[in-house]
Amino acid sequence: MSFRHDFIPTPFGDALAVFSDAGIVSFDLSEPQDPTVPWLLEGVSRRLGATPEPAPGAGDQLAHLLAEYFEGAPIRFDEQLSFDWRLVEGFPRAALQAVCEIPWGETMSYGEVAVVAGSPGAARAVGTACRLTPFSVIVPAHRVIRSDGTPGHYGAHPERKRYLLDLESDSASTS
Repeated sequence: MSFRHDFIPTPFGDALAVFSDAGIVSFDLSEPQDPTVPWLLEGVSRRLGATPEPAPGAGDQLAHLLAEYFEGAPIRFDEQLSFDWRLVEGFPRAALQAVCEIPWGETMSYGEVAVVAGSPGAARAVGTACRLTPFSVIVPAHRVIRSDGTPGHYGAHPERKRYLLDLESDSASTS
């Protein structure tokens, strides 16, 4: 299996997208630093056991979809792209696949996602899966909120979660 990578612009800075022959393996918005620094690629390389080759243009379809998304189009990435789930197994994978089912502009609690994913009572595990997802934004973990209706943290970036929730809410109300 070969792997390749490209950098995709987002409102949060450029993100590292890694692809296999089967589809997108990782989309990383880690930190608002220069994504070309080696540590970003090194992390995914360790997890894959291989170093993705640079492939400018490999992420063109994703870049186009993201541009539409950030303009307010209700893009469902898992219906437009092939996902290679190799970096996620077991319940975290089930949880993230359940998260993909949350409609644009809507939210579910961590506990509700746990039920849909087949493990009632595993709300904390859903939170961990969302925090560690290899698919930032394109698996809409930002749509998973606390049971009290508050957004939660979205890793270390609650401002990103609020931005994404507001984007979808504003776009849904103008449709």
